[in-house]
Amino acid sequence: MLQSNPVTWFEIYVDDLTRARDFYHSVFHYEFTHIPFNGDFEAYLFQGSMPAVGALGALMRHPLRGPSAQGSIVYFHCDGCDEICHRALEQGGHIFKAKTNIGKDGFIALIGDSEGNVIGVHSWV
Repeated sequence: MLQSNPVTWFEIYVDDLTRARDFYHSVFHYEFTHIPFNGDFEAYLFQGSMPAVGALGALMRHPLRGPSAQGSIVYFHCDGCDEICHRALEQGGHIFKAKTNIGKDGFIALIGDSEGNVIGVHSWV
């Protein structure tokens, strides 16, 4: 059996789903599936499947939760932190921590998305 990391689901809270979807699509080239719920909240689901190794998640508009730079940070895998930082800036995002070497575990950067969340990116180069 393939070993899995402990997180299986994440939600990134947003105020404007369309703006957030466009940001993540432009920066990471991710595709999404719109999920309307009971009218109180809605989401754009990142492509993926369950069960699978790694976490699946969604951009979520929810009346009880909002975007925050103070909460947990989700790190997205990428081929290169510099390229993602560049695309984030082009889409109105912010760079909080430029590409940083973390030794044998590769590189990370921290960026701000279109909604005010801080997200991380991780690459091996």
